[in-house]
Amino acid sequence: MRGGNLHTHSVFCDGKDTPEALVKYALANGCTEIGFSGHSFVDIPENAPYCMSAEATAAYKQEVRRLKDLYRDKIRILLGVEQDYYSPADTADYEYVIGSVHYIQKDGEYLSVDKSKAAQIAAVKAHYGGDFYAFCEDYYALVGDVYRKTGCNIVGHFDLVTKFNEDGALFDPCHPRYIAAADAALDALFAVDVAFEINFGAIARGYRKTPYPDQRILQRIKEAGKPLIYTSDCHDKTQLLLGIPQENPFEIALADLRKGK
Repeated sequence: MRGGNLHTHSVFCDGKDTPEALVKYALANGCTEIGFSGHSFVDIPENAPYCMSAEATAAYKQEVRRLKDLYRDKIRILLGVEQDYYSPADTADYEYVIGSVHYIQKDGEYLSVDKSKAAQIAAVKAHYGGDFYAFCEDYYALVGDVYRKTGCNIVGHFDLVTKFNEDGALFDPCHPRYIAAADAALDALFAVDVAFEINFGAIARGYRKTPYPDQRILQRIKEAGKPLIYTSDCHDKTQLLLGIPQENPFEIALADLRKGK
């Protein structure tokens, strides 16, 4: 038997599979639990294809609860959400919250951090004069504030800003400005009760060879004694268990992830 994945997307946002198809896949692969984490509603028009609408959010909650009851004797199912920094959605109904930063608000616009390499380059050129370190500084300022803003239990893909930076294609992750910005966010989050994920999503989609976060950041998290959770950031059921160890995939108890504890 193996644990499962807490960072799972379905057709209610930008995933390929229904929640029930994901549950059946989890069961077929010996999982003891699965957590759903649909992308929260964000009032950004270009984000519409990726997040849940207000209507879809209600249907998502209803369906996951139906599955919890239907499969209660076979697998533990958790109702969670990936709450974007800029989301106005209420998180009170969820059993856990992944807090993530996907956008930077700059000059009255929302700049996507992870849409595409071309979009990131264009945003940095137009709004930062080509200064990727300034872009990273603004990104990590939001990451450092993500617990206050979202009330999350888990910090999602901490260094998502490096999604298109394989082999230093866009900037040097060893640059003092980059390190200072990332470390400031870490220090802010070390002061609160959150876990961090080791996220294999960019590997699944061919953008990275290694998971988030990078080794330097991961070492700092370990040294701080913060809990870590392996996740696949699943958007396709075949990726559900990507990177997740066969035994003891969660380094903290699932019960401790419930909001407010």
